[in-house]
Amino acid sequence: MSLPIELWDLPSPKLEFGDNAQFTDPKIGLRESGPYSLRFGAAHRSQVRVGLVGPLEMLEKADNWFSHCQHFISSGKSNQTTYPDFPGFQKTFRATLDLAPQWRLAIDNHELEQALQLKPIDRFQKVLELYVHGIERIANLDVRPDVVVCCLPDAVVRDCWSVTNHNLTPHELKKIWQQQRQPTVQLSLFEISDVEEKAEDLLTRSFRRALKAEVMKHRMPIQIATTNLLVDGKANQDAATRAWNSCLGIFYKSGGIPWRLALDGPETCFVGISFHHLKTNKRHLVYSSLAQAFSTEGDGFALRGDFVPWDEDQGRTPHLSEEQAAYLVNQVLDEYRERTGHLPARVVLHKTSHYDAAENFGFEHALQQIPIVEFVNLLPTKFRLVRQGSYPPKRGTLCRINGAVTYLFTTGYITEWETYPGAHIPVPIQVITNHSSEIYRTAADILGLSRMNWNTARDTSGYPVTLRFSREVGGIMAEVGAEAKPNPSYRYYM
Repeated sequence: MSLPIELWDLPSPKLEFGDNAQFTDPKIGLRESGPYSLRFGAAHRSQVRVGLVGPLEMLEKADNWFSHCQHFISSGKSNQTTYPDFPGFQKTFRATLDLAPQWRLAIDNHELEQALQLKPIDRFQKVLELYVHGIERIANLDVRPDVVVCCLPDAVVRDCWSVTNHNLTPHELKKIWQQQRQPTVQLSLFEISDVEEKAEDLLTRSFRRALKAEVMKHRMPIQIATTNLLVDGKANQDAATRAWNSCLGIFYKSGGIPWRLALDGPETCFVGISFHHLKTNKRHLVYSSLAQAFSTEGDGFALRGDFVPWDEDQGRTPHLSEEQAAYLVNQVLDEYRERTGHLPARVVLHKTSHYDAAENFGFEHALQQIPIVEFVNLLPTKFRLVRQGSYPPKRGTLCRINGAVTYLFTTGYITEWETYPGAHIPVPIQVITNHSSEIYRTAADILGLSRMNWNTARDTSGYPVTLRFSREVGGIMAEVGAEAKPNPSYRYYM
């Protein structure tokens, strides 16, 4: 028995840049028209002040690298569509890059070497303290930089990047492994599974996450730089690609807005709902709800909701009570109003698990003053689509089976590049919405939000930004701890 299949090709999402221009490729848009924040006039950040922390040898490498980024950098590739040259920081972001000497803090080499000789957990903590202290000193200056680049030598990356979490009890360790071994429809081979928390996130501590959490109270965004970024090497990306990505991250964290999604229709707040584990002072593991919200203007923020006890019978799919669901969304609306001065006309919720009855009631109650409300599920799937020819389905392919089940490919063959840049078979997302008649618009929103990744200028898409960084954001919030209130600004998590 054959099933009817309907296929649509969604157009590449338009992104907005300076000069009221729209492009589908972030690099072309930045090169031709500059960042979106140019539209803010005098509020556009025309100078980006960068601090550096690390051992002296790494500071010199970082200084050389970012000085290099001030100018044109060739990719050395003939395929300029996929691997374009980097025009230079000022020509790309219409801003100067300032690395003044007073914003450099050299970590004592002897102290760092001694710290690296300690036992793993002590080594992790001592090296973390050295970097936190350096960032703190820069953050306390009367005239401080906009962002600090933490320069990690190979020894720190090798010996401190992660450490076993010794705060877990044997019972908790056992339950974590049991939970992780529960069957899931998503193959870990594919990138799309990276939005979900994994056992290693609970069993180990990440130096990157711990560092971002520790310095959050100083209101100083940070960027991690390793030798792979700062020095050319055979195994590294070409210099132009590294310049695009590292400079984009610095510009965003300094307060700039590189681009935003061009959307027709009412002002919308997109909200991703997810969960992450959190250790409480009572030595119990609980889930914490997490909302990542993005306005039509492109402003992003992350909020932690109530704690959800770890129910062993519930397994890997926690749910909010009606009261918790309402509280979390009310936080989002309050933060949105604080940032924009008004409420959105439309709210779209994204979740990687089904909404249960209590969550539906809670969300609906909190959003009753919003004219348009949409509940969307983005679910992993085993579904694959084979296309005739050498390449997989195109990015933006929307597939409906039997008029009921809908799949969206946010990765795949890129028409503008005339190739598929992935290493594995593209994995679609199953899309379920309570506005089934609006499935085309829902899918177009998801495809567009997958382009709102300001960690990279590479145009390959993936999960929408509402959920893409759930694992990282949740991990940083877990390091902040249950008692402290995390800063909501997305710049502290990217």
